[in-house]
Amino acid sequence: MSEIHHLSTQQLIAGLQNKQFSSLELTEHYIKRIDALDSKINSFITHTSQTALAQAKAADEMRAQGDNRMLLGIPMAHKDIFCTQGVLTTCGSKMLHNFVSPYNATIVSNIENAGMISLGKLNMDEFAMGSDNSSSYYGTVQNPWDLERVPGGSSGGSAAAVAAGFVPLATASDTGGSIRQPASFCGLTGIKPTYGRVSRFGMIAYASSLDQAGSLGHSARDCAYLLQPMIGHDPRDATSIKHDMPDYVSDLDEAVANAGDKPFAGLRIGVAKEYFGAGLDSEVEKSVRAALSKYEELGATIVEVTITDPEITLATYYMLAPAEASSNLSRFDGVRFGYRCEDPKDLIDLYTRSRSEGFGPEVQRRILMGTYALSAGYFDAYYTKAQKIRRIIIKDFEDAFESCDVIASPTAPTAAYKLSDDLDSATMYLGDVYTIGVNLAGLPSISQPVGLTSEGLPVGLQLIGKHWEESKLLTTAHLFQQHTDHHLQHSLIAKQSV
Repeated sequence: MSEIHHLSTQQLIAGLQNKQFSSLELTEHYIKRIDALDSKINSFITHTSQTALAQAKAADEMRAQGDNRMLLGIPMAHKDIFCTQGVLTTCGSKMLHNFVSPYNATIVSNIENAGMISLGKLNMDEFAMGSDNSSSYYGTVQNPWDLERVPGGSSGGSAAAVAAGFVPLATASDTGGSIRQPASFCGLTGIKPTYGRVSRFGMIAYASSLDQAGSLGHSARDCAYLLQPMIGHDPRDATSIKHDMPDYVSDLDEAVANAGDKPFAGLRIGVAKEYFGAGLDSEVEKSVRAALSKYEELGATIVEVTITDPEITLATYYMLAPAEASSNLSRFDGVRFGYRCEDPKDLIDLYTRSRSEGFGPEVQRRILMGTYALSAGYFDAYYTKAQKIRRIIIKDFEDAFESCDVIASPTAPTAAYKLSDDLDSATMYLGDVYTIGVNLAGLPSISQPVGLTSEGLPVGLQLIGKHWEESKLLTTAHLFQQHTDHHLQHSLIAKQSV
């Protein structure tokens, strides 16, 4: 049991089915690791160990009675942006430091119905605003590969927990790269589905037209297991779209069964020069180029495509996302729930001090940016113009996909940077330069590990697909991982036994 956390989700499922270990033993193993090592990482905000142990015991009893649900008894954890009934749900903010949700997010209920066991709620940038997980009210998260470096954000707690071997799988959310960038920094695979594929009901909103839940794991197959119960139309979410319900794991198995010596024969991978310009670290580019060469070796064809200049995309995103955040976060006013200042003089003082004291600097900054963009004098000049450019970004992706099946790029321009670097906000925003276009266009995208820098830090490759083509992305990454071992590398903390 000492290295059971090195097993893939597929191996954990097989172990439970073959009675090599019980769900209770599995859950106890992960809890023991969290208790012993998370003080170094700070990946969890809330632990639900006692509930998890009871659920694990119940899962073992159900399996003994013939319950054959694939994920029954498999541990996982949720990013603290998803409402969880009876459990503290903070969104990494002082504003919600005392909010115990009275209901479940749809994906939380779906995952529970699949038989999975939640070990707790994971740390995150406050209200999902950040790229390094340093804006959380509950403290900075460290990267399990190098404790002096950031894990990425805003799903840094989710990525760090998986990379440290605290859970095999974790939910996450992605507004501008918040699944894919942490996946890249922590040597994981992470998928952001098509907008509308996964219900947003019960996911605390940052930017409603951009937010989408997804999954993090070591491999594409891991991500497929967790994504499967998350998808589906939800009548409680007006942005949830009715569409086909693929079986992601079966699609992977079928792809492997049909793969020959050239598994990517016929696959056209689009590469845009705009993704390889100034600001891209040379070691990151080297690993990404090597991965593309491997795809070619396995039968893929590399074609040149053109996409919107990432700097224009970045500016568009940081106009629209704060505007939506300004609207969404207006509900946190100290009146109905969450943080309330002490002894307010009047209603204006209640609003002002509750929000000033409850929100951190980065959240306040984005609210101010968004409010300015939405104000009467600047709405047309900024917000309306950004929406028009968003339409151009979508069209550019549509045009690019006429000549390719998937688009490849670096996930992030650098590997994980040091916590001590203390980047200013504008520099931090540049960390999302390759990922945000996907959210503006509502496309699915996956990040997969493709190498290590000279300092031993992970590098990620991003694959972007057409709407509703998560299976293609998962299959492409999975077949690549059958011929490489980047996803099998373990972080410093994951190598530690307890």
